[in-house]
Amino acid sequence: MAANEKSQPIVIKRIKKTAGGHGGAWKIAYADFVTALMAFFLLMWLLGSTTKATLQGIAQWFKNPEQVSLMGGPGSGSSNSVLNGGGSNINKTVGEVQRGQKKQSMPTNEAPADRSQTVDQRNLQELKDKLMAQIKSNPELAAFRHQLLISITPEGLRIQVVDSSKRPMFANGSTVLEPYARAIFSAIAPTLDELPNRISITGHTDALRYLNEGRGYSNFNLSAGRANSVRQILVQSGLAENKVLRVVGMGSAVLFVPKDPDSPLNRRVSIVVLSRAAEQRIIRDQQVEDSVENASSAQSLIHGAPK
Repeated sequence: MAANEKSQPIVIKRIKKTAGGHGGAWKIAYADFVTALMAFFLLMWLLGSTTKATLQGIAQWFKNPEQVSLMGGPGSGSSNSVLNGGGSNINKTVGEVQRGQKKQSMPTNEAPADRSQTVDQRNLQELKDKLMAQIKSNPELAAFRHQLLISITPEGLRIQVVDSSKRPMFANGSTVLEPYARAIFSAIAPTLDELPNRISITGHTDALRYLNEGRGYSNFNLSAGRANSVRQILVQSGLAENKVLRVVGMGSAVLFVPKDPDSPLNRRVSIVVLSRAAEQRIIRDQQVEDSVENASSAQSLIHGAPK
């Protein structure tokens, strides 16, 4: 027995201890803590920079996130979805479309009428620039550029050709255009025809009156005849006839130089390339006047008809 105990080997176990007692596990825990902290501050920043309307839309969506998977509904961008197309306005109705629905156009901040007016004004400005360049490049027009007044007005693009004591457009009391004046209107007619806008032509005279005190042929007849002469040469030179909306003679009612009623500058022809709004207003006002007059005439005929 004693011999067996002496021959048995003795095993000694030694345990190595490290400083800290936990190894590197604390580093993983600390990294997780920092990541969670960053995620928390990122969430707080997003919530602080998001509009109230967007937060309401997100909250409503999370109340029923299974809408698509369970009910076969549209995506979150649908016009019928609780997110209503997203954006800062939760009442928007434009977004992703359901199958079988027509695609909706995205709304803009500018109303269609405003967009149309903006385009119209841009076209008129471009026409003005083109006419000014044409006057400079055309020797016949450049020689009379001081008699050509072009400006943008609330009615549209106005082109005034004023008379000169040295170069009158018409002979005294005549409605026949002088050759130089015909050349001016002939040159600008094709340019005016480039836009679909319709045109108003107005004739004006100075304050010198006929001796019949207006009871016969007057400045109104003369100014209307001169405006119509301009209409004729414009149409002959390339302006579509249906683009002329009205031809008016105002006599000396609206003087260019009120302080000098007899000034040759008062003798002028004004061409206005009407804006869309002005054109519609003229037509609408005329239609209203006609409807009232026609209704009144009909009543008079009915009550005045013999029994």
